[in-house]
Amino acid sequence: MTTPPGHLPPGHPAYQQQQVYAQPVYPAVYGQEHPERPRLKGTQIVRGVLILAALAGVFTVAAGLMFWLGSPEEYAAPERTTLRSQAGALAPSVGPGGGQLTQADPSAPPPAPPLPAAPPLLPSSPKRLIIAKLGVNAPIKSVGLDKRGAIETPPISNSNLVGWYRGGPTAGQAGPAIMLGHKDTQTRSAVFSRLHELRYGDTIEVIRADGTIAVFTVGGVEQANKETFPTNRVYGNAEDAELRLITCGGNYNRATGHYVDNVIVYARMTSTRLANS
Repeated sequence: MTTPPGHLPPGHPAYQQQQVYAQPVYPAVYGQEHPERPRLKGTQIVRGVLILAALAGVFTVAAGLMFWLGSPEEYAAPERTTLRSQAGALAPSVGPGGGQLTQADPSAPPPAPPLPAAPPLLPSSPKRLIIAKLGVNAPIKSVGLDKRGAIETPPISNSNLVGWYRGGPTAGQAGPAIMLGHKDTQTRSAVFSRLHELRYGDTIEVIRADGTIAVFTVGGVEQANKETFPTNRVYGNAEDAELRLITCGGNYNRATGHYVDNVIVYARMTSTRLANS
């Protein structure tokens, strides 16, 4: 049986054309006579120039609105929203990655990587997630909240798809960017089936819409029971650009059709580069 990456946790901090064409204007040709068109006086000329400028401004605004409506995530930071608190959230455990993972104390801070943080970037939608160690090279789809107030999971019909919670920071922006992926489907393993193999110091790359690659270094990996999900550690505010990768883990409960745990990777952005470099 397949199962989504877990029923994501209780509430956390706010994570959060039509084309208009200007009618052509044909200016008067000055210095020669046009029997069908009288000469324009000075005030008429000024008025005509002002009208032209106004039309150009309307066209520029309308064109920008058309592009924004076509792909709003590319041109603006997402509006932060707050996850509703709900009973029965899941809990992870902090460890070096690999082997048996354990859960940290609820008050423990997110584990830090061995490298210093790079300065945060401006918002830009994530497009691909690359984890060379695990052979992951996956497209990213934005997801929101379901009717229960939990983060939606990406469609299970695409086993290689990663979901990014658009109500939170984008990867590279200050704060924790949240990404989810399935562990498996009914017929095969999925994009995050080997997520538990990541270790302290491993590298994760996110290709962004603005042409930059945000490089994250892993600080730790947690496996948490879904009944004790460390909401603050996962979703809490952060001054640096952070990344959280979440999937299912632990034993599979046939009665409920879900895995009992979540595997959570904590990483921090430690460098950036251009995608074509």
